[in-house]
Amino acid sequence: MNPEERPIDPAYVLQTARQAGFTIATAESCTGGMVAAALTDIAGSSDVFERGFVTYSNEAKAELLGVDPALTGPDGPGAVSEPVARAMAEGAVRRSRADIAVSVTGVAGPGGGSAEKPVGLVHFGWSARGGATGADRRIFAGDRHGIRTAATQHALALLVRAIGGRKS
Repeated sequence: MNPEERPIDPAYVLQTARQAGFTIATAESCTGGMVAAALTDIAGSSDVFERGFVTYSNEAKAELLGVDPALTGPDGPGAVSEPVARAMAEGAVRRSRADIAVSVTGVAGPGGGSAEKPVGLVHFGWSARGGATGADRRIFAGDRHGIRTAATQHALALLVRAIGGRKS
């Protein structure tokens, strides 16, 4: 997590969504379901959390979320990119009953990084039913666990902002 961000309590995310009348879906790659787990660890989350997609492979992104394979292919921006993060979030809304979705795709390491996409680079997307979307990009320091934990926290903060709650 970046030093300027305060930890977001998943219960606060659920409360914010509940008050707004929103249900949530997640679409995750490098976090492997950690955002969904953080939300569903809270008793009573089932009235807000609709479903989670863990789409680690490019094939899963295409099959489960409808991400255009050209985006993740050799001539596209790649799986770790803003267009893919947006497409993942949009697909999660389209393929669920949720009102809002957040997505996470990145390079958690320790390998797999490059000069253009270093270890710690994570792209986030959000999409709301009705067409509103957004994206964010962060580079987190640390080991694999630290990067995934920071990405999970940032996704929770992004959900709160997208729903209309406090800024992180």
